[in-house]
Amino acid sequence: MKKGNFTRREFLKAGSIVTAGAMFMNNPIEYFAKQSSKSRVVLIRNEKVLDASGNVVSSVLNEMLDESVKILFETKDAAAAWKKILKPEDVLGIKTNGWAKLRTPVELEQAFKNRAMTVGIAEENIAIDDHGVLRNPVFQKSTALINSRPMRTHYWSGVGSLIKNYIMFAEKPSALHPDSCADLATVWNLPHVKGKTRLNVLVMLTPLFHSVGPHGYSPEYVWKYNGLIVGTDPVACDATGLRIIEAKRKEFFGEDNPLNPPAKHIEISDTRHHLGNADPKKIELIKVGVKEGILI
Repeated sequence: MKKGNFTRREFLKAGSIVTAGAMFMNNPIEYFAKQSSKSRVVLIRNEKVLDASGNVVSSVLNEMLDESVKILFETKDAAAAWKKILKPEDVLGIKTNGWAKLRTPVELEQAFKNRAMTVGIAEENIAIDDHGVLRNPVFQKSTALINSRPMRTHYWSGVGSLIKNYIMFAEKPSALHPDSCADLATVWNLPHVKGKTRLNVLVMLTPLFHSVGPHGYSPEYVWKYNGLIVGTDPVACDATGLRIIEAKRKEFFGEDNPLNPPAKHIEISDTRHHLGNADPKKIELIKVGVKEGILI
């Protein structure tokens, strides 16, 4: 085997090398668990984040991201928040989503990278990837992950969101498809993932609230929500996004129109796998920005 070229199975084992002490010292999920039984989630919206043509306005998106982490970590400024999220010695994998019809914005990916470098992480120790995470040498030695993808309805799991975004870390992703992908949370306990996620950002700029078929997409079923959902608990973020999708479906169709299949994996990630909080009563939702059309 050539140096730095891991097989998928070897990579699954390699993640266990990170020491438990290092994980504890810089694990925002554990930090918040000690502070409160509730999961803090920031929903931030800005109607200027998309221009008239629907293109991302990078400066506004950057402001939204920085404001959300400042609120999330209760710091005086964004720079202090990012120093809580990342350390100069980290090796950072930015898990994105490259689905061509609704991908993680390039502008957001670059914002994550820029902030990591500002903290002091060397550029060669930062990677942005989706389908290639198990083959990516930076992800193979990562000590920290940032997880981000757009919210959309999904043929197998009801919705594709933050929990499901880690399916590419599984050696055989299709093995998680049965029962509406109910047990997606098991991926988060794999040794190369567990305890590494420092931040989750669910992109709600133009969510997809309805689709038909395995790769269904129609411009009719997206809308300018102009938001980000940010937190350390992926279950709480996903549960919040799901409530918005469900409300939009009711608004659009004029009646309750349940997802088919249901997005059961979000609640099961809480009740069966204890990954985070899905119950709104256990989520401290902080709403920032425009309130019109917020749907939650």
